[in-house]
Amino acid sequence: MTIQTRTKLTAQLKDIEDLLVRFKDKCAADIRATGLATTGDKGAQEGLARGRKAEDRLRSSIESSCLDVLLLQQPLIGDDMRFVTGSFRIVSDLSHIDGMTRDASFLVSEVPEKATSKFTSEFTQMADATAKMVEKAIDAFCNSDVSAAQEVIQDDAAVNLIYGDVTDKLVVQIREGKSSARYLPEVLMVAKYFERIGDLAKRIASWAIFRVTGEHVTEKGVDPIPTDD
Repeated sequence: MTIQTRTKLTAQLKDIEDLLVRFKDKCAADIRATGLATTGDKGAQEGLARGRKAEDRLRSSIESSCLDVLLLQQPLIGDDMRFVTGSFRIVSDLSHIDGMTRDASFLVSEVPEKATSKFTSEFTQMADATAKMVEKAIDAFCNSDVSAAQEVIQDDAAVNLIYGDVTDKLVVQIREGKSSARYLPEVLMVAKYFERIGDLAKRIASWAIFRVTGEHVTEKGVDPIPTDD
């Protein structure tokens, strides 16, 4: 690879990283906005509803940039290949996360505030925790930080515990025959969205580990991906 080609590739990789950071910031902000939406913040709900086009633009830009590098910059090996491969996979997870924030916010808008008010503390905790997980996971990927990625994977346990608290409270409400019990499936689904966002953040963290080790570690085991290193 010539110096000129290497310089161009370095610039392209930096552009992809910058786009990932922008997407990370949007997702984290939208997760926190979803937490606010569960408290009855209408402005947060409206802002989330308007965010689809920005998500589409970021996803398209990252995917196009990754494909350009994969198709035009040959041979691509080692860390460069792992970075581009990981970025291409991560953008799908970020897109799913951002979509879930809108879906959760929509559910909140469809049920009376009385039905969600008893879960405000849990929802805001889950929003803050998962937003931090997404931020830390992307930073770990960009910085090739295995230790930070492993912390994200461990942080998911706390989110799962809060999800368990929500389900326990829902069972109590059903047993007590509360008038808002008919909306409990929607409330449970909101909690499930946050729990799923935590899972996706954990998956992003696994791509950070892959960037360093070349192995994509999942809950099912190790999924080695050839990178011609």
